[in-house]
Amino acid sequence: MATLTPTSANAIARLRAYRPPPTQYYNLPLTRRAAVLILLFTDRAGDLRVVLTMRASTLKTYAGQAALPGGKADSLSETPFDTARREAYEEIGLPLSDAKLPPPFRVEHLCQLPANLARTELGVRPCVAFLSASPTPAAASTQTGYPASSAPSVEGTLIPRLDAKEVAAVFTAPFHNFLRASDEQLRHRSASAARVPGVEAAGFPADWYRGAWTDWHESRWRMHNFYVPVASQTVTRPRPKRSQNQPPQPKITHPSPPEEPDPLESLTRFRVFGMTARILVDAARVAYDEEPEFEHNSHFGDEDMIGRLLKIGRLSEKKGEKDELTREHLREAAKI
Repeated sequence: MATLTPTSANAIARLRAYRPPPTQYYNLPLTRRAAVLILLFTDRAGDLRVVLTMRASTLKTYAGQAALPGGKADSLSETPFDTARREAYEEIGLPLSDAKLPPPFRVEHLCQLPANLARTELGVRPCVAFLSASPTPAAASTQTGYPASSAPSVEGTLIPRLDAKEVAAVFTAPFHNFLRASDEQLRHRSASAARVPGVEAAGFPADWYRGAWTDWHESRWRMHNFYVPVASQTVTRPRPKRSQNQPPQPKITHPSPPEEPDPLESLTRFRVFGMTARILVDAARVAYDEEPEFEHNSHFGDEDMIGRLLKIGRLSEKKGEKDELTREHLREAAKI
């Protein structure tokens, strides 16, 4: 794997040292707890990328949308990292332990971020982890047999092995770019072109980021939309299921109906938005100690709102048909 750039190394160090404020997560009933995994790795240039999924169109919630691997907790004793890792195994086939990862890969749990309140009224705890080929560059040669310069890359070796079991696709995105209003790759190309005599620098088209303010939780909430290029990266799709005892199929003598077009095949960019985008912006703010180039909510997560809703008796264990979280409830919670 590539050696971490100084910027990436500092980002990992900040995430490793980050200590979140007290959380309301453990005050929520089991049915309201969820966690997502922000799985980081380095590309061949030493920059950090994050693993994302496109949810299957058959799912009950957020169907067809980009998301971080994750889901609801199974038990009260399950930690957010336990939930995030289990869901990542179920969704993208990421092994639950380093022993089951192909050597020399390992996963380091870095930190947890403040809980977010999803529109489905779940408290979602983001968990940040680093997927690497060895603990240190020295270990790459002494413990794994790979020289530090030729250790396998995560993107080239491991990502294609992930089995997209419950999602339509697994893809990755440049982590630092979630602080930028334009595509950093286009910036670099434009800067290179400007240094070449006779070559004009290209503009920065607004095809990476679009944002708008909206009302949510009785406050102004910034809706981020990022458009991640599909080209020049590995996109993993679900593997076809095969049955060892499947009987031979009879020959089809009549014309087969045309297959429905795959909507993902025509995409040139994956749209990342909503809570997923906000979580990635906040994680990047912590990692790089920078503020975004675009407008954003200054607070991290929704811990205060979750606490206020709990005080007025909201976010109970069971949700009935008449138990929808209304604007009146949010106004009442905002007064506390």
